[in-house]
Amino acid sequence: MAVRIRMKRLGRRHRPFYRICAMDSRSPRDGKVIEELGYYDPMVRETDARAILQSERIDYWISQGALPTEKVKVLIDKYGTNGSCLDRQKEALERLATQKPVAPPPQKVPLPEGIASAEKQESSQADAPKSEETAAETPPASDAVEAASEPAAATEAASEPAAATEAASEPDAAESESLGDVGQVETSSDSEQTESEENTESK
Repeated sequence: MAVRIRMKRLGRRHRPFYRICAMDSRSPRDGKVIEELGYYDPMVRETDARAILQSERIDYWISQGALPTEKVKVLIDKYGTNGSCLDRQKEALERLATQKPVAPPPQKVPLPEGIASAEKQESSQADAPKSEETAAETPPASDAVEAASEPAAATEAASEPAAATEAASEPDAAESESLGDVGQVETSSDSEQTESEENTESK
């Protein structure tokens, strides 16, 4: 199996991106990869920072008989082991790291006087209904006192029927007692009559 070190295209239209791979010479350009050995991004602003290679693995595959393509050979001569542009590559990578765009902190833009005054009036008008709603929701102190006295009145009203029922039950008890006394008197009179009758018969 002949191994070639070549570029595999990725990315999209008008935005290419290449991976430098060790591949079988019979596989297609974007086919199966044996090992990825670096990448090449032609859209980077710094020319010397476009190619990043794994020099040790590339040297290994070359020692095993792998053949790089013409374009990959140019990149290896520049940025591989003992490359001619390694110093410029380091400087370019440092410049890229320091030149990363950073968003500025947000700044408050002052509004014109007419717009600012109009916004203040709108905010004050919007706050006024809220204050009225809160005042309507919070009852005054007198209402709170009345609301507190209502449960006490309700408990008193509930206790009055109980007292009335007790008062109504007391006469019933008195009547039952009086009826019991009358029954006892009647039974005693009946017993006396029977005794008198017995005495007359015995005579």
